[in-house]
Amino acid sequence: MQASLKEPSQTSRTLGYAGLIPFVAMSAFLLVFPESLYKETVTFSLLAYGVTIISFLGAIHWGIAMQQDTPNRFLLMWGVIPSLLGWISLLLDSVTGLLLLTATIWLCFVVDYKIYPKFGLTPWLTMRFTLTLVASVSVALPVIFFR
Repeated sequence: MQASLKEPSQTSRTLGYAGLIPFVAMSAFLLVFPESLYKETVTFSLLAYGVTIISFLGAIHWGIAMQQDTPNRFLLMWGVIPSLLGWISLLLDSVTGLLLLTATIWLCFVVDYKIYPKFGLTPWLTMRFTLTLVASVSVALPVIFFR
C-alpha cells in the first residue's frame, strides 16, 4: 500500500466530513417537519444515502484485499455484507430500516477498528469514528419522532 494512503489527506477529510451534510440535512428536515408531505420521500432518501455510504465502507475492504498477493477471504466477504444489509434496510418499514442502517454503520466501524491497524491505517480511525457518530445519530434520531 502506498504511504500516501496511510493517513487521511486534507482532501479525504474534506470529502468525508462533507459527506455528512446529506445525513444531517435530511435528519434535520425530518425533525423540524415531522408531518411534512415529504416525510416518506426524505426518509427513503436518508435510507438510500446511508446504504450508499455503507456500500462504500464495505468496498474499501475489497480495495485493501486487492493490494494483497492472495486476497484475504474475510476482507472480500465483509466487503459485500454492508451492501446486503443496506439493501435489506430498504425493504423494511422506515423505522426498522433506519435502525438496521444505524446498526450497520456501527458494525462497519467495529470491523474497521479491528482491520485498519493490521494494514497501518490506524490514523484513519479518528475520522472514521466522528463520521460514524454523526451519521448514525442522524439516521437514528428521526426514529424517536416517528409516529
